[in-house]
Amino acid sequence: MNSEALAHDTWIRTFGSAGGNSGSRARDAFQLVCFPHAGGSASFYFPFARALRPEVELLAVQYPGRQDRWGETCLESVGEFADRVAAVLREHHRGRRLALFGHSMGAAIAFETARRLEREGGPEVVHLFASGRRAPGVFRPEFVHLRDDDGLVAELQALSGTDPAVLSDPELRAVVLPPLRSDYRAIETYRCEPGASVACPVTVLTGDADPRVSLEDARRWAAHTGGAFDLRVLPGGHFYLERERAAVADLVRAALRPELRPVP
Repeated sequence: MNSEALAHDTWIRTFGSAGGNSGSRARDAFQLVCFPHAGGSASFYFPFARALRPEVELLAVQYPGRQDRWGETCLESVGEFADRVAAVLREHHRGRRLALFGHSMGAAIAFETARRLEREGGPEVVHLFASGRRAPGVFRPEFVHLRDDDGLVAELQALSGTDPAVLSDPELRAVVLPPLRSDYRAIETYRCEPGASVACPVTVLTGDADPRVSLEDARRWAAHTGGAFDLRVLPGGHFYLERERAAVADLVRAALRPELRPVP
């Protein structure tokens, strides 16, 4: 296996072909690249992969420092995440038309990845879905990454994004907290370039009770696209999409409908 193929296998996960066992069906399916939240992993998107078949093939990004990449050094910069993912997509998905979906920290990484792909010649990004994250130009000083372990756990509990059993087990905490801290450092030190935008349409999804993203914060994504803008509010908090999985899948499919074609 050459180094380029290894990089793809390291960074990108698929959960079976979009159309079953047929390679031709997988090639015909539209590809949606999904970026996890801080502390999250590619497996977070497994249920969405099933919900979007057969028209959409979901590709989930696996960040270093977790699951099967546990022994690798974590990244601590949104820009470096975006550089790495954009390089893999350019190498292995050139000629495809892609959509990007990111939740929380993943929304910022997806935005920066789309900017790089647009600037550097593709693959073409036809839609960006930003979930559970305020607009890139909205900055508030946050210092969760400087807290002790109990402070990190308190943040997770406030967002209801992690099984409490994981947080109470010392061995599991030792696995979960280091990449989480690195991810928080990445997103809390992220600064969007003034006037940064993407050309593709942007759909923003947010929970109506998200303690970290106000509706005004979500609406301000409109300033970061040269294309159409749509805001969708669903019931729930920061991790609304876990309970609203079917609704999210329907919204994604409807937004991408002009790009989809029937899979034989």
